[in-house]
Amino acid sequence: MTHETAHIELHFAPIFDSIAERMRHILWILPVAVIAGGITLAQAPAPQPDAHVQSGSQPNAPPRDPTQSPASERPPQTITPQTYSIGQIHAGELRFASLCGFCHGRDAAGGETGPDLTRSKLVAQDNRGDKIGPLVRRGRPDQGMPAFNLNDADLAAIVAFIHDQKTKSESLGGGRRSVDASDLATGNAAAGRRYFNGAGGCSACHSPTGDLAGIASRYQGLPLLLRMLYPTDRTAPGSSKDIDLSAHFNQLAKYTDEDMHNVYAYLVTLK
Repeated sequence: MTHETAHIELHFAPIFDSIAERMRHILWILPVAVIAGGITLAQAPAPQPDAHVQSGSQPNAPPRDPTQSPASERPPQTITPQTYSIGQIHAGELRFASLCGFCHGRDAAGGETGPDLTRSKLVAQDNRGDKIGPLVRRGRPDQGMPAFNLNDADLAAIVAFIHDQKTKSESLGGGRRSVDASDLATGNAAAGRRYFNGAGGCSACHSPTGDLAGIASRYQGLPLLLRMLYPTDRTAPGSSKDIDLSAHFNQLAKYTDEDMHNVYAYLVTLK
């Protein structure tokens, strides 16, 4: 099993299983290369804190069952069904991959740093670009999404591709495609801070005002948890200090589920 496969397995594992047990299992099968290369908790470009192409809560929507993950719910259905030519969809696929794929994935179903656009309320409400188009050209600088100065043909092609991907997604049935940040929000931040500074020994290498400053503004949900459990760069940003990565992997055998969720909850407060 490759490192990438191990991450995919974690991503789709039922969130209510024992996360600690799954991490320990994955630890035995991860290749040695995982320990050698990659990215630290605090390194890499800032991802988007929430969906770019997404609107707020739908008006009059019933309250969500707190025992049900948003990621397990069916995505919002397209209000105005639309069809596009194969040529336009293909052109949009190429433009989307080059401009948007880094954040949203090449298939628009979500990337490491961006949301799944096939689950976006704004996309569901869009009619041939009347909502997607203005947002793409305006951007969301406060969430890290730049404005794109596209001509009408390129923008229409991207809209066609997004809608085609959403139509395919709706035809598949089922709900869970990702892990929602609220699935992981079960810990106690105060207890996590005590563990970070005490029994966990995290403060020996990391600082909330140093390498981890603002970490929760750059990563949320599963990406934040993965970087907490599997940092793989040997040097913290802005520091020459060599990080002993083995400490992170040794910690996997010591974490209880409660410890893990508490530390995650503490990291979420570092914005």
